[in-house]
Amino acid sequence: MTTSLVLQYLLDDEAIVLRNNLQGGRVLDMGCGTSILGIMASKRGALSVFGVDIDEHCIINSEENVVLNHVDNLKVQLGDATSLLGTGPYNVVVANINRNILLNDMKFYVDEMADGACLIMSGFYTEDVAAIQACAEDLGLKKLEQRTNDNWAALLFVKK
Repeated sequence: MTTSLVLQYLLDDEAIVLRNNLQGGRVLDMGCGTSILGIMASKRGALSVFGVDIDEHCIINSEENVVLNHVDNLKVQLGDATSLLGTGPYNVVVANINRNILLNDMKFYVDEMADGACLIMSGFYTEDVAAIQACAEDLGLKKLEQRTNDNWAALLFVKK
């Protein structure tokens, strides 16, 4: 469900700020899993995509999916948010993880975002939106949009 919410953002041509950052931009797929979000970002015009996950099996799956989808601008790495230092700046960051990890790691994402960059987060319930939004605003992000489906939520922010 949450992957679908993030994909909706990546496919939405009406989200002008996101579209402008995505096309020709650098994308971070944090907690990349199978890299479906990174692959879609590439297919939607990203110049380069960097996927990071803490699970070695996810990295193996991601590498296989990158080949199967004929994507040559997506690289994946085993690691956590602390491994992001110096890898930016990113124009778009997608993080489809869970509430607690997002709250703990969001500062690492923001540190690697360019001014005006977009952050899409999902993997949490609608009742978690207030906590996620408060943390994001404390880090200098502005909420642009919220989407929900069956009590799951996704948020789109821009770095001021």
